[in-house]
Amino acid sequence: ISFDRIESESLLIGLDLDGFAVSSGSACSSGTLEPSHVLKAMGLPHARTLSSIRFSLGTNNTDADIERVITALPPLVEKLRSLTTVGGRR
Repeated sequence: ISFDRIESESLLIGLDLDGFAVSSGSACSSGTLEPSHVLKAMGLPHARTLSSIRFSLGTNNTDADIERVITALPPLVEKLRSLTTVGGRR
């Protein structure tokens, strides 16, 4: 999932502080700051690849876990957009 005008690192930090484990790359490139080669191969614009994050779900995740991230994400996105000027816009 990607969000206009927000760098993925900012989302990762914010979500990590809220206790969520997310990544900005493909599973095989976890731990790197490079944009996902999968997103590049799909033809996404460079800016979009830099604003993308990946959620991984497993059998231990519950509906409550998903509800929690759905509730936490919009205010974080709004906060980050109010602080950033990615792409020259605020």
